[in-house]
Amino acid sequence: MKAGWVFFVLFFFWILEGYYGLFKLNYKKWKHAKTNLLLTFFVLVINAIFGIATAGVFIWLNESQFGLLHLFEAPIWVEMVIAIIMLDLIAQYGVHFLLHQIPVLWRLHIVHHSDKHVDVTTGTRHHPIDFVIRESFALAAVVITGMPIAFYFFYRILSILFTYFTHANISLPKWLDKGLSYVIVTPNMHKFHHHYQLPWTDTNYGNMLSVWDRIFGTFVYDDLDKIQYGVDLADHTDDENLTIQLGIPFNKGVKSKNWR
Repeated sequence: MKAGWVFFVLFFFWILEGYYGLFKLNYKKWKHAKTNLLLTFFVLVINAIFGIATAGVFIWLNESQFGLLHLFEAPIWVEMVIAIIMLDLIAQYGVHFLLHQIPVLWRLHIVHHSDKHVDVTTGTRHHPIDFVIRESFALAAVVITGMPIAFYFFYRILSILFTYFTHANISLPKWLDKGLSYVIVTPNMHKFHHHYQLPWTDTNYGNMLSVWDRIFGTFVYDDLDKIQYGVDLADHTDDENLTIQLGIPFNKGVKSKNWR
């Protein structure tokens, strides 16, 4: 079911890119997509494995009544909002921030940023180990909140939608994109995160809610014409070669950031 939703949303924004492109990308779209879709396949396999662990966690939570949501009474819609907010903070903004700030994790995350032509397929372009870390944080958020499985499924639906929406090479009216960015992460907002150089690379970590970037001082919104995709630390590598991309975290020829 999840794989079906992934490919439906991906296909939907793929079509929109053909009519409402933000940038004219000089690349072979299908050749570029091949690498990213192969990485997406790894993501789906890992997600299926984690699905077994997740099922066990929800059984335990139901029996133990562990988690924040069991500490008070509230309408179900309030509990769902709390669950979604916690998942977005921990399993999206929080882990994304750490992937940029911890050297060993950043080397894994470079694979996502090494894409020189960001489009909808970039959304799930992750090194397999990077995605394992992300899924671990999602499970941690589930345990902390003690949410029911229905809330988690709803979060997954929203998260996939936003992942492809924000990476898609689509153009929204600037007034609409900037207005929406006060509440949610928008395509333009996320594109600054994919600029090839610091400090923009270390901004706009959010996936659904932009409030985290605003609260923690990592929000940026500037001139789109200044954006250049890729990451300067690995621009010498072939971003469409799967073997090279899987090896980036262990490639001594790929430099890391100048950590302070």
